[in-house]
Amino acid sequence: MPSPQPPAPTAAPPAVPSPGPLTPRVEVVATGLQAPWALDFAPDGRIFITERPGRVRVISGGSLLPEPWATVPAAERPGSESGLMGIALDPDFRTNGFVYIYYTYQEQGRLWNRLVRLVDRNGRGEVDRVLIDRIPGASVHDGGRVKFGPDGKLYLTVGDAAVGDSAQNPNSLNGKILRLNPDGTVPPDNPFPGSPVDALGLRNPQGLAWHPLTRQLFASDHGPSGGPPNCCHDELNLIEPGGNYGWPAVFGVGGAPRFIDPVLESGTETWAPSGIDFGVTGPVRGVLFVAALRGQHLRLVWLGLPDFRRVEAQQVLFQHEAVRAAPGCGCRAGRGPVYPDEQSGRPGLAAPRGRQASPAHVRPLRTGLPVNDAVFGRGPNLAG
Repeated sequence: MPSPQPPAPTAAPPAVPSPGPLTPRVEVVATGLQAPWALDFAPDGRIFITERPGRVRVISGGSLLPEPWATVPAAERPGSESGLMGIALDPDFRTNGFVYIYYTYQEQGRLWNRLVRLVDRNGRGEVDRVLIDRIPGASVHDGGRVKFGPDGKLYLTVGDAAVGDSAQNPNSLNGKILRLNPDGTVPPDNPFPGSPVDALGLRNPQGLAWHPLTRQLFASDHGPSGGPPNCCHDELNLIEPGGNYGWPAVFGVGGAPRFIDPVLESGTETWAPSGIDFGVTGPVRGVLFVAALRGQHLRLVWLGLPDFRRVEAQQVLFQHEAVRAAPGCGCRAGRGPVYPDEQSGRPGLAAPRGRQASPAHVRPLRTGLPVNDAVFGRGPNLAG
């Protein structure tokens, strides 16, 4: 008889760092910004930043350029969350110069949101085309995160515009995560044929991040405001194509079989999570950074093997400091995440080292990891 074959070796689990406290330092990168909301990095070293009043600014050679790269007619009002929000540079920016932005505008007394592609010409932004228009908007709950995924598709988070039932309406783009081709067309492999909707049942999603090992998509969402028990329960969700996350029927961990429960929720505490991103190397590889608006902190989340659906540990940094978005930890070696820190009403942008109390700064966290994208700019309404 032939001798039995030894069992095939099993693949080793991916290496991820063990949970443990991290101690970043903070450096100021730029000041003088007004309500910064999001940023992205160009391959030539420039940093593109959105200001909610409607300006795209650029940091070049370590300095904030005095003139906006582009200006759009954003409907930003005191006490609101609307205006110019997300920004993403095309993966082929070096050759095509495309920049994607999402903003609220007003027309005949109504608020709408649109996704626009700009092009970089001679150091200034010009409109190339409008990709999606007339998404119902509001002074709150406009979503706003724009990011390219590892699949080369363009993702956009859209809030419910304060109409909760829209999140379950298949004919509405509100309360959804959208997935598009870079030219605005619908990919043929989207979960709902002919629709840009990738996931639904969300209230005000403002963060998107892909796990560096598995490419799983995670998203942050704001839970309801108001008095208990109908408040709080902010969420971190693992997004599945076609997944329904329950709003407004349920929020937090609801346990309803037809909805997908979050990986993490805030319970009766309010975080108001905005930008999120993963560390990709060193001690923060696979660590998720979550920026909390009303919670006024930067939260680090360690997700456990084998499928990263379980939270192993958390750490809170910069408690009681206003941050809009989490670090972007994706592509440039030698930098840390950058996040914004706009104290309400006062302009500016920052990064970590001696903890200067400067308002509205771009703040890269120096933890020995690369940076890809970060978002910041805290508005006066932090309730979510």
